[in-house]
Amino acid sequence: MATLQQLLGIDLPIIQAPMAGAQGSALAVAVSNAGALGSLPCAMLGLDAMREELRAITAQTRKPYNVNFFCHAPPRVNADQERAWRAALSPYYREFGIDADNISAGPGRAPFSAGAADVLGEFRPAVVSFHFGLPSPDLLAQVKGWGAKVLSSATTLEEARWLEAHGVDAIIAQGLEAGGHRGNFLSHDLNAQAGTFALLPQVVRAVRVPVIAAGGIADARGVAAAMALGAAGVQIGTAYLLCPESSISAIHRAALKSEAAHRTALTNLFSGRPARGIMNRIMQELGPMSALAPAFPLAASAIAPLRAKAESQGSGDFSPLWSGQNASGCKEIPAAQLTRELAAVP
Repeated sequence: MATLQQLLGIDLPIIQAPMAGAQGSALAVAVSNAGALGSLPCAMLGLDAMREELRAITAQTRKPYNVNFFCHAPPRVNADQERAWRAALSPYYREFGIDADNISAGPGRAPFSAGAADVLGEFRPAVVSFHFGLPSPDLLAQVKGWGAKVLSSATTLEEARWLEAHGVDAIIAQGLEAGGHRGNFLSHDLNAQAGTFALLPQVVRAVRVPVIAAGGIADARGVAAAMALGAAGVQIGTAYLLCPESSISAIHRAALKSEAAHRTALTNLFSGRPARGIMNRIMQELGPMSALAPAFPLAASAIAPLRAKAESQGSGDFSPLWSGQNASGCKEIPAAQLTRELAAVP
């Protein structure tokens, strides 16, 4: 079996996790130019913005890079659930003087589409990765048609087997420690999901394609431990968040550097789907997981004005402060330098 480096055309077995809302092309370029695989998250980009970011990447690197998409099925708006969700948030609307009637409903994250595939076809990236399963067979065939390698996340052994059976070139074994959205797609039972170093060896034994470890890996020792358990490479996100190429807010940066970063939880309050972030006021007061939150990604619209108002006052009380359980590797150094440190390259 080819190594991950041979499969993806990279020098180092490191993938920078795509982090929608926390980065753009700058981080992807820096990591790719350092010899690893930089990633561009596209779940929150329109087609024109995606094209501009891809132009920026191809203007600054000739190295392979990854383009990432979500594969969720867009839900229908449930008026009753939306009203219940806004009722739960109403005390906060009153506190900040927000008129809930002026908040528009609608998704903030789009799944992979034919339009996105057409834009990608203009650039033909070497790697395309997916979260929440895979797109339709037709779209997947279109991506593979130009020779792209396809990756996707598995949070359970069953998901890993499903992905292999459906043609992925490598599997990202996402442990429960990972920051941001869970990649689960066959089951919404969080109890079925395991930590990285429990999940990884099970997946390695069960599939024949390369397995990439993700979740809680923050330094070269963590990388070495994952490789010792059979990983072909690692995917790392949280450690890159303090790099200058990251686009997170000053509020998010401060939280990552504070004691608060030691306490994270899975929450559906910000999008409607479980994602790991640093505990803050709304997570504490409503509980990290709420049955009232509309389906992903519809929960985001009602909470957005609260986030904006609080952030304008210097507060992250209503912000998704995404982080994995191990923020100890976060460093305010260039992403290329961090990449070399993670790979233990002088």
